[in-house]
Amino acid sequence: MKVHYDINNLPVFTRAVLTIGTFDGVHNGHKQILEAVKKTAKEINGESVLVTFHPHPRKIVSSAILGIRLITTLEERIQLLEKEGINHLVVVPFTDAFANQPASQYIEDFLLSNFRPHTIIIGHDHLFGRNRLGDYALLESYEKKGGFTLKEIPKHLIENITISSTRIRESLSKSEVEAANKLLGYDFFFSGTVVHGNKIGRTLGYPTANLKVEDPEKIVPGNGIYAVYAKPQGFENVLKGMMSIGFRPTIDGKSRVIEVNIFDFDKEIYGEQLEVHVHKYLREEKKYENLATLVEQITKDKIQSLSVL
Repeated sequence: MKVHYDINNLPVFTRAVLTIGTFDGVHNGHKQILEAVKKTAKEINGESVLVTFHPHPRKIVSSAILGIRLITTLEERIQLLEKEGINHLVVVPFTDAFANQPASQYIEDFLLSNFRPHTIIIGHDHLFGRNRLGDYALLESYEKKGGFTLKEIPKHLIENITISSTRIRESLSKSEVEAANKLLGYDFFFSGTVVHGNKIGRTLGYPTANLKVEDPEKIVPGNGIYAVYAKPQGFENVLKGMMSIGFRPTIDGKSRVIEVNIFDFDKEIYGEQLEVHVHKYLREEKKYENLATLVEQITKDKIQSLSVL
């Protein structure tokens, strides 16, 4: 998959089959659209092209920017789309100017001029242009002039995608990671920078990597203990481990932290990125009488993690 960031320097696509959207999460619903795009491109010996936006359009056009939470960052979306076999991904900077261009200009100067599409596949509720006045009917009126075929994504699929995305976010926030993973079609993952903690885990026999998630819009699962796969920076394979998200009530209970214990791993990785794939929720965090009791429970957590990983 080729990734294009410069809208003014795109290649000439061969019979481009185009779809447009944020594709946050690249979950099972999205994959049905991607399959349709790839199938159509194969039938006409063309290229599949996905247009996405960064930052998320809601951050520009909505007043509720503080509430935005993304299942995937742009980098993670690219990583997932790479696996889907799309020929081209075009990342369009979503700015005020882009959002406020007239709908007709969006069609003529953006879609037709840049992509010369053979086929456009979008939902009937797809809105675009200033005040979101552009719609499916307007795009349909350009079919003959633009020399493209417009195909509609079924209404039920669009609704299912919206419902799935909402459920994934809700499930993750409630620590219901298995429900989220089922809708995603893969284990939810996130990355963080390994930072220095108070190193109490090391004294307990379970050293942990404390993570700082840099992107404030990236959703992180709710508090609890999880069985995870961890991939340190530069490693090809994932490693088994367990993760705690919460306030560590037995130790201090002051601030929310993310700690990952990677099994049979002793390398120093401070300042590096750690990718965590969250496989299963084990239990809620709990305050124990003393550190010895806490260690007993952590040992049980490790045994349970190994049994499900």
